[in-house]
Amino acid sequence: MGYLKNFILCLVAVFVFSIVGTANAAPVTAERLANAPSEPHNWLTVHKDFGSTRFSNLGMINRSNVHRLVPKFTVATGGLDKKGLFGIGGNEGTPLVNDGMMYVQNAWNVVMKLDVTAGNKAKILWVFDPEVPPETGDLPVTRGVALAPDLVIINTLDGRVIALDDESGDEVWSRQVADGEGESMTMAPVVIGDNIITANSAGDWGTRGWIESLKVSDGSKNWRMYTIPAPGEPGSETWLDDHDAWKTGGGSKWVSGSADLEQNVYIFGTGNPVPMYDPEARPGDNLFTNSVIAADLDTGEMKWYFQYTPGDYLDYDETGIHLLYDTEIDGEMRKVVGHFGRNGFYYQLDRNNGSFITGDQYVNELNWTAGLDPKTGKPLGYDASAPLQEYVAGGAPRRGKEGVLGCPHIQGGVNFFPTSYNPILGLAYGAGMEACTVVTTAEDAAEQAANAKPGTVYIGGGTETTDKVKGSLSAIDVKTGKMVAKYQNEVLNYAGVMSTPDLTCTSWADGEVACHDAKTLDKLWSFNIGMTLSSPPMTYAVDGKQYIAVQGGGSVILSASGMNVPELEGMQPGSTLFVFGLN
Repeated sequence: MGYLKNFILCLVAVFVFSIVGTANAAPVTAERLANAPSEPHNWLTVHKDFGSTRFSNLGMINRSNVHRLVPKFTVATGGLDKKGLFGIGGNEGTPLVNDGMMYVQNAWNVVMKLDVTAGNKAKILWVFDPEVPPETGDLPVTRGVALAPDLVIINTLDGRVIALDDESGDEVWSRQVADGEGESMTMAPVVIGDNIITANSAGDWGTRGWIESLKVSDGSKNWRMYTIPAPGEPGSETWLDDHDAWKTGGGSKWVSGSADLEQNVYIFGTGNPVPMYDPEARPGDNLFTNSVIAADLDTGEMKWYFQYTPGDYLDYDETGIHLLYDTEIDGEMRKVVGHFGRNGFYYQLDRNNGSFITGDQYVNELNWTAGLDPKTGKPLGYDASAPLQEYVAGGAPRRGKEGVLGCPHIQGGVNFFPTSYNPILGLAYGAGMEACTVVTTAEDAAEQAANAKPGTVYIGGGTETTDKVKGSLSAIDVKTGKMVAKYQNEVLNYAGVMSTPDLTCTSWADGEVACHDAKTLDKLWSFNIGMTLSSPPMTYAVDGKQYIAVQGGGSVILSASGMNVPELEGMQPGSTLFVFGLN
């Protein structure tokens, strides 16, 4: 069903919902997931719908009354005892809600089902602990769960996909999916028809990226697709080394992708090539890293791809969200993939074939290229015949040379943080960071390359952030691809956004949950939860009342230690769900 039709259904559902209120939670069928926009009171999948728009048509909380938001209840979600306080990791997930039943997960994959129908408190119905070993991962982080008919699906850091009975929380089946050395899974699984899609998220551990589809019924494999080609496969000619760099090539997937059901494709971004700061270890364009890929949902066959930054050397991977929407561009209706590139550009691609439509800078500082080719979307300075790219003279790290200053920061721009699209206003929103980074290739880079093996962190260099990292929230007019509004913040954003008809809400790293005017991005309301935030807000409704929820406790307190963010100094870790409503 097309996005326009879904939007019309969404408007109808708001009216129906206001009359009937909530009922007992119905099974989350494939049909309900496919038509998620028609249920604005629910949030059934990690990014709200298969287009990853994170848009809800709920308007009970709006620009005229958002100042009345107050905390309604909190729930401690745990995770502080696995490795001591600093083993909390990162809560980067989005709670799901089905007719007043909420599902949350902490950084150690522990899942809680909550009854939130009371509005002012939550009742814990069950808790499932997959007992992930504490030695798994230096910094545990997970990004949410998925719902299927009568099931709750989770990924675990130690590579399992587990199906739980929705009513009891008991394990129905479990399958070890990531079983290669160093492989792990942090993305929220995606359920599309009979596909549970998951992926290897540990590219920087010297692994080879892949995504895999499992059967909902029993977890058996439908298909697996590798994002790094083996010798002789299409794209392998872009790996020009002589030491099998493809085996540790990266191209991993950390977050959930999108789905175009009309074309029967799963659309997802891929991570950086490995090692990230030593391009001499893996000369060539390094397909299919730093790319967006459309894969057939039935077979995993690649239908099309677009590579944002060939031969990347500044860690500008593009594993982040790809928005799916239909809009008019230059007088023509287009099916579009929109993406806030970590490299500082907002891209629009044709959803039919991946061809480039528009690309424009959205970060304050960008120095790694002079712009994008208006026909191909390739960075200016790209040389198809060169084994090593250098988009601006002297701007690429090299062995034995001094470090180079890269803008935007190695974390972006917008990194993996969820973005949003408002179909009423035709605006796309992205929140992230404003900074630059000095990147240096390691003195022993050649030795690292010679001894590279899966399961070992392999980056080939290092970075330094000299100036204070700040944050921003940007709005893009999708008809032009141009930025039309921007909110500047002294604090970085490491969480992402969601939107409603006239609000855009986000989480700033210092603990501030905020809602902004959807057109101007002026801040209209905020509340500081007292702990770091790396989870985006979501919204739902029960009995005709709308709420905004966010999971506090983020990885920023650790990952930002070398990022010059003084606002986070002294902040204590925590792991708590916060729910806000009108007073």
